[in-house]
Amino acid sequence: MKTVVRPTDADRHHRPAHQTGAGSVQAQASMYNVRTYTVVPALPEPLSRLHELAYNFWWSWNRDAMELFRRLDPDLWGDVIQNPVQFLAHIAQRRLDQAVSDKAYIAHMDSVLEDFDNYMTRETWFAKQHPEFGDARIAYFSMEFGIHESLPVYSGGLGILSGDHLKSASDLGLPLIGVGLMYRQGYFEQRLTTDGWQLEEYPVIDFYQAPCMLVKDDEGQPVTVNLTMGHRQVDVRVWKVRVGRVPLYLLDTDLPQNHAEDQAITLRLYGGDEKLRIRQETLLGIGGMRVLNGLGLPPDVCHMNEGHAAFLTIERIRRRMEEDGLDFGEAREAVAPSHVFTTHTPVPAGIDHFETELLEEYIGPYLPSIGLSLDDFVALGKVDASDPDELFCMAVLALRIAGAANGVSALHGHISRELWHTVWPGAPRDEVPIMSITNGIHINTWISPEMSDLLDRYLAPHWSDNPVDQDIWRRVDEIPDLELWRTHERRRVALVSFARRQIKEQLRRRGAPAAEVKSADEILDPEALTIGFARRFAPYKRGGLIFRDVERLLKMLTDHDRPVQLIFAGKAHPRDDVGKDIIRQITLYAKKPEFRRRIMFIENYNISVARMLVQGVDVWLNNPIKPREASGTSGMKVAPNGGLNFSVLDGWWPEAFDGDNGWAIADGHIHEDDSYRDHLESEAIYELLEKEIVPTFYDRGADDVPRDWVARMKASMRTLCPMFNTHRMLQEYSDSLYVPAAERWRHLSKDGFAAAKALSQWKRSVGRHWGGVAVEQVDADGSAEQPVGSRIGIRAKVRLGKTKPSDVSVELYYGRIDARGQLIETNTQAMECREDLGEGMYWFGGEIPCVRSGQHGYAVRVMPHHADLSHRYDTGLIVWG
Repeated sequence: MKTVVRPTDADRHHRPAHQTGAGSVQAQASMYNVRTYTVVPALPEPLSRLHELAYNFWWSWNRDAMELFRRLDPDLWGDVIQNPVQFLAHIAQRRLDQAVSDKAYIAHMDSVLEDFDNYMTRETWFAKQHPEFGDARIAYFSMEFGIHESLPVYSGGLGILSGDHLKSASDLGLPLIGVGLMYRQGYFEQRLTTDGWQLEEYPVIDFYQAPCMLVKDDEGQPVTVNLTMGHRQVDVRVWKVRVGRVPLYLLDTDLPQNHAEDQAITLRLYGGDEKLRIRQETLLGIGGMRVLNGLGLPPDVCHMNEGHAAFLTIERIRRRMEEDGLDFGEAREAVAPSHVFTTHTPVPAGIDHFETELLEEYIGPYLPSIGLSLDDFVALGKVDASDPDELFCMAVLALRIAGAANGVSALHGHISRELWHTVWPGAPRDEVPIMSITNGIHINTWISPEMSDLLDRYLAPHWSDNPVDQDIWRRVDEIPDLELWRTHERRRVALVSFARRQIKEQLRRRGAPAAEVKSADEILDPEALTIGFARRFAPYKRGGLIFRDVERLLKMLTDHDRPVQLIFAGKAHPRDDVGKDIIRQITLYAKKPEFRRRIMFIENYNISVARMLVQGVDVWLNNPIKPREASGTSGMKVAPNGGLNFSVLDGWWPEAFDGDNGWAIADGHIHEDDSYRDHLESEAIYELLEKEIVPTFYDRGADDVPRDWVARMKASMRTLCPMFNTHRMLQEYSDSLYVPAAERWRHLSKDGFAAAKALSQWKRSVGRHWGGVAVEQVDADGSAEQPVGSRIGIRAKVRLGKTKPSDVSVELYYGRIDARGQLIETNTQAMECREDLGEGMYWFGGEIPCVRSGQHGYAVRVMPHHADLSHRYDTGLIVWG
């Protein structure tokens, strides 16, 4: 084929082998210098914009755009894993030339380009909803991004969510910028031995044949930033990924001028020890901010998707101190309110913790620029700064330097408030400033083409532009049962075909005999009830729970008239031997003659495998240990495809389940006895399968349609799809977190940061005098028994000392008393300052309404109050009386 030669970033002068670590993917040669260039396809002029499309992941959720590439060479499209950049690099020039004279193809291309141009320029939801913030910048930092299988820099749920976050941000027109790391070897590819043990392979990703571009300056040279990493300086280059309207910048340290240890910072995702993790998180936070500032894209709002990026606050504070002459306190007040922190972890063990020695080595060099000692900084990441045994926690740092924080489901919000209430001593747990925004999925990414076409016909041609509209989803009831069922059946057939191809490939790689490979065509039944279980194989996910009673399971799977089959997929962390053993046990069951046609484990779970599974299964099984699942999004992906959820009431499912749109495993109680819990919940799985799920699936009418099952499918689509999608999620983030954070930034930064300076000075003043604040006396009107409908007058004598009444909020905190004597179902009522008694003493008064019978109680509290506080516990100060 014809080619055009373009120079790349720089000549690569490779180091002698003794200077190049095993982690580096730079060639180890000492006898010559390698100078690089890139060969790109010479697209005929009429097809030139295919290059533009290839480098914008918009094509990945636009079926017509994907088909535009696929129809040029279907076999090659599959071989390159639907990577349009690699596809164009390998397609025969003859085929491109033929396409130029193919009128149908040109018409197809013109139609796709018209859609693309319209998408990129049309007025968006954000522009209409928040026109005054069109020029704001929201930087979204995440350790991983799962956009498409052609860019495998993700491991699982967090990355997939981040990718869907960017896609919906693009669809809705949010002024969002993604920031992450470009891992040369990604996560890992999973291979299973003949006895089912997981092995990890780390193929190198060729970024020059991926849908990303090296960021260059006006002179065509690669943009680099420099930062301190321990005792060395590290150069960082930047790759740009276009996700519709949203740019994603990925940082890369694999440069020849860097030390081998520093090249390996971006080698693998979630590999290595704490030393590598702190280096990666320093790069993400501090390096990510430097990249944005260097590109002229300083953000108004920074969203930390988990605590990995919390070091970004150092760089934001440093810039304000250096450029605007603020001191640390003023700079912190300027930037912290515009930070958003999302926690995804319901257990402390899932959060990154670092020894002080590591912080001293890697963060210590940055602290003089912000005027903090190491002890001062470490205190920001500890609940109890005086405890020498407590490790520095990235989540605590993020909570302390964020103006707003959220969990990722209603239940997870509650768990997070319980988990982190000690960060705000004295705060009632129901008022801990962590809200919740439940996760969602980008429906266009996960819905099957067949189901999408069906919804186009019955919902509306552009239903996916507004997937949050419940009225649109109510039209699901208008779809004929037969059409919905046949559409879903076609996807189950496609899944079985895909699974057989996968197992054949797995067997060939293991050197299986030809007869065994051929017998894979007998595995699975395209008409049988198909249950999917695919996710990270962490022990708490309990991937083997359904095997607790093997004989009972076998009876269901092998029922001649009503067979059931199970498809598993998922990876265990390379250092998680317990998770690996669960995989091994499942694969051993799958090899047994009695199970062989009914159980399959698909290797190397990735976006491609996930897409086929969620589009084709009938039931999605989810049985984590409650409350260990923060949200979970895999089950959300089956809903628009007609699949039904069968889940423990954990994560998102308590909000979603209504009794008719799937099934709940057990009653949602949390059990301390592991054995009892597993017995109870496995029994619930078997009972529901035997008595409800299997009979409903196989109860067919004369047209072979299971009417009751289809009714559940429709109920699931009608209730789940408008709620559990990333459009709704991003609208909530925008309205509740992003726009308020941007407003705070604008207010605090205007007029030379006057408001930030004033707030800092006010906090210092209040803090100095807070020791003199106390509730001296509390009196109540009337008797201890009050009739419903009455009001109880309360007055409190409060000593404020040198603190002014206008600087505090004195409140009644009241509610019902539970069996443990604790206040529940609480409310607050502000008390008024009614009398100045002199010498810093005041009477405050208020009333409590008596609206329900029963035992109730109240307390009086005093907290600092200022209009510019991010939330009422911003200062961490409170006095109870």
